[in-house]
Amino acid sequence: MTLELTIDQIVAHYQMLPHPEGGYYKETYRSVEWIHQHGLPNRFEGNRYFGTAIYFLLDQGNFSAFHRIKSDETWHFYAGQALEIFVLQENGELQMIQLGNQLQVGETFQATVPAGAWFASRPAANTAFSLVGCTVAPGFDFADFELAKAEELVEEFPQHANLIRELCRI
Repeated sequence: MTLELTIDQIVAHYQMLPHPEGGYYKETYRSVEWIHQHGLPNRFEGNRYFGTAIYFLLDQGNFSAFHRIKSDETWHFYAGQALEIFVLQENGELQMIQLGNQLQVGETFQATVPAGAWFASRPAANTAFSLVGCTVAPGFDFADFELAKAEELVEEFPQHANLIRELCRI
């Protein structure tokens, strides 16, 4: 007999907190060692941990707003249904990744968003929730996090104006 997990059960079990970009998260790993600023690319100010990992949960009707970070971020699918990840490429192209476990319809268990790319995510249509993980290297630091302003992003990518306005909070 399989019991269905509810969003409230997952949030409570992992003691998840609201995330500024939308959804809920729980940090599960932060390396004990760090990289000195002099060993990092110039885009980083200060030292960074080798790596970090979180659980991340989005429910239907919620979204992770367009944002970018200074590190590569690898997403991993765990439970629920598909998550759509939208990545704006430097050349203006939009990449849509379906993170999930339905390989026969093009979903994938993991995908990496490159450092500096604007990206957003939301549960696919008819999805109650998506529970995923995000691994960041060098480790995530809120100093490296930038939340997009819709109209500024529309200026840079006018061909994606509708999606940008739909998946921005400011």
